[in-house]
Amino acid sequence: MANNHKVKGVIVGAGYGTRFLPLTKTIPKEMIPLVDRPTIDFVIQEFIEAGIEEVAFISSRRKKAVEDYFDREFELDWFLRDRNAVEQLPTIQPVPLMVASIRQDDMRGTGHAILQARPVVGDGPFIVAYPDDVFIGGRSFSKILIEAYLETGKSVLGVVEAGPEISRLSSIEYEGERPILNVKRIVEKPAPGTEPSNIASIGRYLFTPELLELLDRGWKRHKGPGEFYHTEAINTMAAQGHVCAVFAEGRRLDVGTPETYLEAFVEYALSEPRWRPLMLELILKVAKREFQMFEFLTPDDARLRDKALEALRALSYSEREWIPQAMRWLERTTSIIRALENQEKKK
Repeated sequence: MANNHKVKGVIVGAGYGTRFLPLTKTIPKEMIPLVDRPTIDFVIQEFIEAGIEEVAFISSRRKKAVEDYFDREFELDWFLRDRNAVEQLPTIQPVPLMVASIRQDDMRGTGHAILQARPVVGDGPFIVAYPDDVFIGGRSFSKILIEAYLETGKSVLGVVEAGPEISRLSSIEYEGERPILNVKRIVEKPAPGTEPSNIASIGRYLFTPELLELLDRGWKRHKGPGEFYHTEAINTMAAQGHVCAVFAEGRRLDVGTPETYLEAFVEYALSEPRWRPLMLELILKVAKREFQMFEFLTPDDARLRDKALEALRALSYSEREWIPQAMRWLERTTSIIRALENQEKKK
């Protein structure tokens, strides 16, 4: 069983976000929005729902906008009150957490970043969250990690089932069955076909103070300018039977690359009742425009296109019985369009 230390939170956000350049030249990646919420807000709300009260934000001199997001905005508060827009005041209130911003002067990897949080987390357990991973539609993932820690006393990895994308994540070797797996080792970014399982460790961890001791020793041995990661320390604990894993509930949205961010934006909008009708209408509008570009469709293909558009229109009115049929039509129509595009390229 675990001790009674209060679990604290650590958000790792000091990186440059180079995949999103030129946007991240001036805007922190953690502030990129899913509609009207910056991605870091999802982590904050997850922490709040888990009962976490103290948070260390591993920052850099480029992340002042994130630090300001945690704070009170007096001018905007006054402006909204003056314009009698008090219904918007709850959206700008400072987060109900004690947040310490710690600057990582040199980007030396995740292990180095976690070590910077030591003055805040002390000798108690702590959750490390990477804002690249957002979770919707389920219980707070941090709360699930804490429950597993309280039951086992071990460090806990947050995991999901993964497909081919596991080659850019971390695969775990494990024993046991759900809900709690015993982790034997973790392999970071395995080459395709070499992963020990299809279970991927993603951007949520709960660590006991043992990790900090191992990182401290590893950092003292670390030589050269290369980055220092926490994978070796996790494997050391796993070899001693000190690491377990639990699965996320709901849906994971990956906002770590422009390609996955586009999908995450659409999926989040579709999950929110106030944005869903607008997003479906937009999908319908764009699909109709794109499908009609192919004037050389055969009559059968044109009928298929029209059925797909009809299905999309039905979806916009939330007629759920259309969904399976719509997906089949859209998949078939997409394959036809791709084949036609390939034919055009060969001409």
